[in-house]
Amino acid sequence: MARSFVGPAPLLWFSSSFRISVGAPASLFARVWIPDPEEVWKSAELLKDYKPGDKVLLLHLEDGKDLEYRLDPKTKELPHLRNPDILVGENDLTALSYLHEPAVLHNLRVRFIDSKLIYTYCGIVLVAINPYEQLPIYGEDIINAYSGQNMGDMDPHIFAVAEEAYKQMARDERNQSIIVSGESGAGKTVSAKYAMRYFATVSGSASEANVEEKVLASNPIMESIGNAKTTRNDNSSRFGKYIEIGFDKRYRIIGANMRTYLLEKSRVVFQAEEERNYHIFYQLCASANLPEFKVLRLGDANNFHYTNQGGSPVIEGVDDAKEMAHTRQACTLLGISESYQMGIFRILAGILHLGNVVFMSRDSDSCTIPPKHEPLSIFCDLMGVAFEEMSHWLCHRKLATATETYIKPISKLQATNARDALAKHIYAKLFNWIVDHVNQALHSAVKQHSFIGVLDIYGFETFEINSFEQFCINYANEKLQQQFNMHVFKLEQEEYMKEQIPWTLIDFYDNQPCINLIESKLGILDLLDEECKMPKGTDDTWAQKLYNTHLNKCALFEKPRLSNKAFIIQHFADKVEYQCEGFLEKNKDTVFEEQIKVLKSSKFKMLPELFQDDEKAISPTSATSSGRTPLTRTPSKPTKGRPGQTAKEHKKTVGHQFRNSLHLLMETLNATTPHYVRCIKPNDFKFPFTFDEKRAVQQLRACGVLETIRISAAGFPSRWTYQEFFSRYRVLMKQKDVLSDRKQTCKNVLEKLIVDKDKYQFGKTKIFFRAGQVAYLEKLRADKLRAACIRIQKTIRGWLLRKKYLRMRKAAITVQRYVRGHQARCYAKFLRRTKAATIIQKYWRMYVARRRYKIMRTATIVLQSYLRGYLARNRYHKILREHKAVIIQKWVRGWLARTYYRRSIHAIIYLQCCFRRMMAKRELKKLKIEARSVERYKKLHIGMENKIMQLQRKVDEQNKDYKCLMEKLTNLEGTYNSETEKLRSDLERLQLSEEEAKIATGRVLSLQEEIAKLRKDLEQTRSEKKSIEEHADRYKQETEQLVSNLKEENTLLKQEKEALNHRIVEQAKEMTETMEKKLVEETKQLELDLNDERLRYQNLLNEFSRLEERYDDLKEEMTLMVNVPKPGHKRTDSTHSSNESEYTFSSEIAETEDIPSRTEEPSEKKVPLDMSLFLKLQKRVTELEQEKQVMQDELDRKEEQVLRSKAKEEERPQIRGAELEYESLKRQELESENKKLKNELNELRKALSEKSSPEVTAPGAPAYRVLMEQLTSVSEELDVRKEEVLILRSQLVSQKEAIQPKDDKNTMTDSTILLEDVQKMKDKGEIAQAYIGLKETNRSSAMDCHELNEDGELLLVYEGLKQANRLLESQLQSQKRSHENEAEALRGEIQSLKEENNRQQQLLAQNLQLPPEARIEASLQHEITRLTNENLDLMEQLEKQDKTVRKLKKQLKVFAKKIGELEVGQMENVSPGQIIDEPIRPVNIPRKEKDFQGMLEYKKEDEQKLVKNLILELKPRGVAVNLIPGLPAYILFMCVRHADYLNDDQKVRSLLTSTINSIKKVLKKRGDDFETVSFWLSNTCRFLHCLKQYSGEEGFMKHNTSRQNEHCLTNFDLAEYRQVLSDLAIQIYQQLVRVLENILQPMIVSGMLEHETIQGVSGVKPTGLRKRTSSIADEGTYTLDSILRQLNSFHSVMCQHGMDPELIKQVVKQMFYIVGAVTLNNLLLRKDMCSWSKGMQIRYNVSQLEEWLRDKNLMNSGAKETLEPLIQAAQLLQVKKKTDDDAEAICSMCNALTTAQIVKVLNLYTPVNEFEERVSVSFIRTIQMRLRDRKDSPQLLMDAKHIFPVTFPFNPSSLALETIQIPASLGLGFISRV
Repeated sequence: MARSFVGPAPLLWFSSSFRISVGAPASLFARVWIPDPEEVWKSAELLKDYKPGDKVLLLHLEDGKDLEYRLDPKTKELPHLRNPDILVGENDLTALSYLHEPAVLHNLRVRFIDSKLIYTYCGIVLVAINPYEQLPIYGEDIINAYSGQNMGDMDPHIFAVAEEAYKQMARDERNQSIIVSGESGAGKTVSAKYAMRYFATVSGSASEANVEEKVLASNPIMESIGNAKTTRNDNSSRFGKYIEIGFDKRYRIIGANMRTYLLEKSRVVFQAEEERNYHIFYQLCASANLPEFKVLRLGDANNFHYTNQGGSPVIEGVDDAKEMAHTRQACTLLGISESYQMGIFRILAGILHLGNVVFMSRDSDSCTIPPKHEPLSIFCDLMGVAFEEMSHWLCHRKLATATETYIKPISKLQATNARDALAKHIYAKLFNWIVDHVNQALHSAVKQHSFIGVLDIYGFETFEINSFEQFCINYANEKLQQQFNMHVFKLEQEEYMKEQIPWTLIDFYDNQPCINLIESKLGILDLLDEECKMPKGTDDTWAQKLYNTHLNKCALFEKPRLSNKAFIIQHFADKVEYQCEGFLEKNKDTVFEEQIKVLKSSKFKMLPELFQDDEKAISPTSATSSGRTPLTRTPSKPTKGRPGQTAKEHKKTVGHQFRNSLHLLMETLNATTPHYVRCIKPNDFKFPFTFDEKRAVQQLRACGVLETIRISAAGFPSRWTYQEFFSRYRVLMKQKDVLSDRKQTCKNVLEKLIVDKDKYQFGKTKIFFRAGQVAYLEKLRADKLRAACIRIQKTIRGWLLRKKYLRMRKAAITVQRYVRGHQARCYAKFLRRTKAATIIQKYWRMYVARRRYKIMRTATIVLQSYLRGYLARNRYHKILREHKAVIIQKWVRGWLARTYYRRSIHAIIYLQCCFRRMMAKRELKKLKIEARSVERYKKLHIGMENKIMQLQRKVDEQNKDYKCLMEKLTNLEGTYNSETEKLRSDLERLQLSEEEAKIATGRVLSLQEEIAKLRKDLEQTRSEKKSIEEHADRYKQETEQLVSNLKEENTLLKQEKEALNHRIVEQAKEMTETMEKKLVEETKQLELDLNDERLRYQNLLNEFSRLEERYDDLKEEMTLMVNVPKPGHKRTDSTHSSNESEYTFSSEIAETEDIPSRTEEPSEKKVPLDMSLFLKLQKRVTELEQEKQVMQDELDRKEEQVLRSKAKEEERPQIRGAELEYESLKRQELESENKKLKNELNELRKALSEKSSPEVTAPGAPAYRVLMEQLTSVSEELDVRKEEVLILRSQLVSQKEAIQPKDDKNTMTDSTILLEDVQKMKDKGEIAQAYIGLKETNRSSAMDCHELNEDGELLLVYEGLKQANRLLESQLQSQKRSHENEAEALRGEIQSLKEENNRQQQLLAQNLQLPPEARIEASLQHEITRLTNENLDLMEQLEKQDKTVRKLKKQLKVFAKKIGELEVGQMENVSPGQIIDEPIRPVNIPRKEKDFQGMLEYKKEDEQKLVKNLILELKPRGVAVNLIPGLPAYILFMCVRHADYLNDDQKVRSLLTSTINSIKKVLKKRGDDFETVSFWLSNTCRFLHCLKQYSGEEGFMKHNTSRQNEHCLTNFDLAEYRQVLSDLAIQIYQQLVRVLENILQPMIVSGMLEHETIQGVSGVKPTGLRKRTSSIADEGTYTLDSILRQLNSFHSVMCQHGMDPELIKQVVKQMFYIVGAVTLNNLLLRKDMCSWSKGMQIRYNVSQLEEWLRDKNLMNSGAKETLEPLIQAAQLLQVKKKTDDDAEAICSMCNALTTAQIVKVLNLYTPVNEFEERVSVSFIRTIQMRLRDRKDSPQLLMDAKHIFPVTFPFNPSSLALETIQIPASLGLGFISRV
């Protein structure tokens, strides 16, 4: 455990100026720091003024508690004063007014926790706090932002320190060192790694060997073999290293050298809990399943003793297998071969297996290893040694005396220690061997000019148990601290001496006594080495020697009270107690010599190399560039003595070696300029952005940061320039105090403000203040501003309240007037209403009384009628009831009598039946009893027959009785029926009478019912009437209510309808807007995609041009490297051919001209090659050979097709007469032309003779001369025509003779040749040109025009026309066949294009799946392949065309010869007189001035002169001022037109190629001149537009005049050249952007950020040692006006050069993007710029830029939009930042800024005045929560190097080519207008 410090520092060395003193402002509410056991320091406020003599201070803590703080009665020191809030969070701790420990700690905490800033300056020291989190502040964009900047201009960063070192190395010609120190886990290794990455990125490499990549590649190797996981750090460096990065004279990296210090070898054999061994062992175990590692016989790390002791074999988030792959890749990059790598892995695996060797005790003094012990067997196999020997010497040792040598067995414990010592020794040797080979790979043969050293070394350490390692580490830190103190003290005094300030030398802590205690004679190390030489020396005896030597003699050495085996040293940081146990063993670092001999005898070749003597082991690979050897090992010198003693005495102890290495290191550091980085570990738990004050203050005391503060505080820590002081504290001055001399003004003011003159000093350029004075001045300034604010507030509030009172008074009067009027109107209305109410009451009362009377009268009448009716009805009902009662009684009585009779009869019959039934039952019972008896049966059987007969008779009698009874019954029935009928008739009569009575009764009842019903109906009618009336009233009311409801509903429906209509309109509008937005978004997306594709293409083009330039540079360097030219064939590099294929169009002439220069170059060049580049080229050559084979096959196939087509053509019948057709047509044309000329001549002569006067027609008159000249020209034309007619006649005659059917082969041969020649010519114009050329060469005679129609020419013409018709018919058929062939060929081309398209799509899909770097490389490879194929195709076509040209030349020669013979034969028929009479006219006859065709003619040999005068030596300024814009482009195009007119493809190709190459050469030579680049960009675009405008394509001819359409190209399609020129224009545009970026870059930060355009708005805050750039404009400072002037210059130059307006807009947009990006990037990296006032300055500067755009009519160029991120950042600095509404407003406002940028600006926001407030952490968290769903780039900075894709819209010229004049100043007299 590290010892924790609580409370204030043990050395309270802070001066009284930091504390409350009598003269200090110790008033009420003053804020102070008091010690605290938990937080170290706690803030509090004074509740009572301090008075001298007070022993207690009443304080109020920040947590709300009150405290009585007792002062120390001895020291009587008061608490430290707290700095003003405005100074909290400063970039430099020395900028704090009160410099003491709590202020430093609080400032670091605020920056780290609140602002998330991990870097802080402390004078010359960079304090880096480990955030335990990946931060996006180390990208290449950040490196570019810090490159070239002054150290104080940007926020603190490791890159700023690296840039300062790099800059001082180049400026001062002095070597530099960066010393990185700190605890384990504080981030030393990462800081050193980033510093090295910065150097590698900024400086680049001096060669193509990628040295910077090798330097960075050394990190993974050294981390794998030298870093391990500890309880404090997952990647802790267990060794110190010093890396020297070498630079050449151009300050580019050429190599590096590494020194290592004090490797922790004990970790190889032992690891504490939760720790690991070195990473390489776990990487090997994780990769054990690889095929090449099977031989190592490894497994899981838990299976090995050396890797499983810590119990934590895995680091979270780290894949050891992947790390192993990175390590192997780094080894390969550094040139360590696979065999050596496997050797390293074998040794490491052997160490692991050695750790598993187990010893078995035989007795207490000896041990043994089991036979065939597997771990040892594997170890021996891997090391190539014998098992028996190694097994023997692991258990024995050799003892040598003066006379004999003994072999002694050792115990198990000793054997285990010897095994571990051997493993440590092997690992240490391997570590040194790897370091040597890394140095060999980083070694450079180039002489080193300077270097920058990066020292990554352990910081001060103190644990519970401190041993030899901590002693060495703290010793090294003592030496470094001494050097640091001296350097800081030296810088401070140099500054004061430079400013000529008298001051007293201060005392500072010198740790030389502590260093002497350790390293002097009889010091601790000396005694330790002496004890190691003693045969029986032990740790205890060494401790006693220490006590005897230093105890009570040296104040820094102490002995613990309770221990005799430890000692205490008072280091500069703290007291450390060291345990003596193990010091001797670790210092000796002994290993048995016999074991080493066994390893030296190994068959494994690499192993003996590790154990060679130091002189032999140090191979050239370990030598540094300066010849020094690594300090980890010291060469041994042979000693004289006994042979056996050599091995013992030659080896130096570890302490001695470390002391020597440390002395050499200090010599190196003292010879360099040091830069310090102190790494702080914020907590022990690796929590991100968690700050433990105890741990932090402990490290601050240990690393020397507070010592820097103390030295600074002892003098004058606060420093201001006079201008900055005047600008800041101008408010404390009166108008009369301000003088023209700023220095004198400041002196006068300070004498008034600060009475004690010792508190400040005046230097030459600065004012120096003691600690606390700036805070006092800030207080005065704040008080003055506060008083001014109060006065302003008082005045404004009074004015506002007065204005409010007057407004309220006026409003009150108005209200009173209206109220009184309202009251009067209300009273009058009341009177009117009262009178009206009285009248209404009168009439209403009358109406009520009358209505009441009527109601009562009606009610009385109704009551009477109802009462009378009721009485009458009652009487009637009584009578009716009595009558009905009598009838009812009658009927009831009758019914009762009848009922009684029927009931009696029924009872009698029932009784009879019951009696008869009883009697029958008795009889039946008696019969049943008789039937059961036997006698009965017998009686029955006896008298059965008698019985039967009796029964028969009885039956007969019964039948007779039955018949009688039946008759009686029938009679009775008849009687009964008659009586029944009689009774029925009586009954019916009675019923009729009854019915009549009933009817009468019913009638009466019905009448009564009808009356009652009528009465009821009457009542019902009345009630219905009443209900109807009520219903009517209710219905009326309901209707009215319904109507009103309906009206309301109608109104609501109308409103709803309107709302719906409005909503529909809004929805339609929204839908329209949505569709438009969607369309706009899709359009934008498509534009973005197009721009991305265009940008990708232009980036590829840029990369291609860069590679091309690189190739040219390499080619030049290779040419220069060749001293003696050797003849021989030079093979063209495939890369060269592929790179130049786009622009190089070769020909036979070019090849023949290039042959001598090629043959002079050597056939072989021995230069160092990059292996990766070589492999890529080899692969590319293979691909090109395959493509060549495919093209060859395609060429053979095409040739076969051509041969077949030729064979078919030869089989067709030869058609003759082509010449006749041509000659006859030509002759007819000439005859008509001749007749017209004769007529014109006759008319002219007639006109002259008739109309001219004698004076006019006189021979000397001017008109006569003009006419004679015209006549001469006409005569000349007649002669020419006549000559052509003669030639045609001769041809016709010869053809007529040839046409005759003679079948003469000789005759036919000539005509056939001529016919073939004519047919091979493409068109009529070509035939005519060929004929004219032959005619001019063979012209010898002429004929008179009057012979034209002789000898029957018309017949010949007629015959010729017939033959021409036949010829045309045959040609039509041949053209049809040729068209079919062409269609077939086109179909084949379409198929091939489809295949090519599919292949391109496949390549595109494959490229999209690749990462961006591989995608770019694949695209380049594909582009090179495509260009190579095109080049091969063009070369093939060129060869074919050359063959065709040569063949046509031969045919033309034959044709010319034939024509010459025919003309000679014709001339023999011409008489000599005719020849003599024909005058011979000279060649150069003056002609009349004719119209120019807009072409320029030049000779082939003048092409180089044309290019030289027009491009290479042309001065843009003269052309731009005096001539028309784009003149060189017009001239070049007119030359191209003439070559096109002549159908000379060679001339066109040569001219265009020379033009392109010359433009490239000019731009390469003067590429940093904006005027030159702009001029040629404008001319290249104009040349491109001319090629489009006159190409003949309809899309480009819309704006042409008819005359311009006549100037279109006729023979060549230059579309491919247009693409080449477009690519060239893109390259020039990108070069133009780079030029203007280089010009604008130094101006932007100064003009946009630092310069105060609005004076007095932003005040300058106090600064520390790292001075920032002053915001006050000096003579050499750039301002916003400088930027605007430069923009005006750029714009005027582009306008003078005639650049296209659209292109100017794109350039301006790019310029504004650069301005906005650079400004925003610097704003994001500068805390001092993030304030409210700076936001106002930025917005004002942006408004000035917008005003410039409006003045130039460039607002629609898109330039303003590029400034949107900067505008929003400025608004973010100015808006309110407190509530959630503010957060919502910020999120909606800052849509052009990324989340990282918004959070960064809020974190950096710093108040300049006390009236501003800081942004709270909770508000920033709220912003982050609201923006968490926003998908934007995590990148912090904008890409300032980004170039928008450029387009070249077609811009036709209205200038007529024929009107262009060539000025003589261009020196182009050798060309002529055509």
